[in-house]
Amino acid sequence: MITMKQIAAETGVSVSTVSLVMNNRDQGRVKPETSRAIRRTAERLGYRPNPMARSLRTSRTGMLGFISEEVATTPYAGAIIKGAQDAASSLGYVLLTVSTDGSDRESDQIQALNRYGVDGFLYAKMYDQMVDLPAPLRSRPSVVVNAQEARNRCPSIAPDEFLIGYDATRHLIDSGCRRIAYLGTTQDLPAQTDRRRGYQAALLEAGLPDDPGLVCNVGFNQEALDAVNALMDRTSPDGFFCFNDSRSFYIYQAAAARHLSIGRDISLVGVDNHQVMAETTAPRLTTVELPHYEMGYWAARKLMDLIGDSDAATLPWPETLAPLPPIDAEEPVRIHCQLIAKDSTRADR
Repeated sequence: MITMKQIAAETGVSVSTVSLVMNNRDQGRVKPETSRAIRRTAERLGYRPNPMARSLRTSRTGMLGFISEEVATTPYAGAIIKGAQDAASSLGYVLLTVSTDGSDRESDQIQALNRYGVDGFLYAKMYDQMVDLPAPLRSRPSVVVNAQEARNRCPSIAPDEFLIGYDATRHLIDSGCRRIAYLGTTQDLPAQTDRRRGYQAALLEAGLPDDPGLVCNVGFNQEALDAVNALMDRTSPDGFFCFNDSRSFYIYQAAAARHLSIGRDISLVGVDNHQVMAETTAPRLTTVELPHYEMGYWAARKLMDLIGDSDAATLPWPETLAPLPPIDAEEPVRIHCQLIAKDSTRADR
């Protein structure tokens, strides 16, 4: 473990000077160029604050509580936890993770985390939705992850669903498509509403009609495949924007049955960058990646800022696929997701 004494020796200053800088008490007491040199040295050596010393100094435990219904047990969204852990450990915090399966269990888990003395809570959901922050969390520092708090009682971060729909449709337009279908979900979700609005906005901008006949909301299995087959026979789309990657599989099936080539005869964009779909589809599916890691990282940094850790706002952000919003971004915070061009649209081949 790198110590302040090592940083002092490397920088050529006293340990007390390093302590002032690393505890953010250097303003007016240490020359700015000296403070910058100490921080650069600390970062280069990989210095991490001592959590026990931090706890004694700040009256905080250095523990953050992570609560979710399914995220903690689902590999698909596990990157949320990875992002939160990376952010927490960068400032010497520990993430305590619990997975709930209902309101009663959720209340029990919150009480358990409170008994451990966590400094604040991350409240995560499997998909973007409106949520009511549980009553026990409303008086504690809390951040909602991958959802929006219904009354904006705390900060939240989620994907920018409108731009997902806009960017996906714009990419199809740029690949030469003019009859673009939207394959949505039958679930009443904010993501469904906003992604379709983005789809409509891109069509309008390009001077293309927003044809209700090209919109098809489906569930799963044979019923969904039947609906896609009927849509293709009725309207002959040359491009598809799918609500998620799993629904795009019906397009692959329907195209194969008609001897149509994905990426040549039909262009296709999904959402998720789902690992299974990414590894099994041919040609590879162009998709918009949901920023699970980024949401977890930002939320943990925001939470540490809420509980009064001054370091949370000053540390540099890591390089990520989706740009991370500033810590003081206007709330509710939305992340602009990145489209990953592969082979399923003509522009990608």
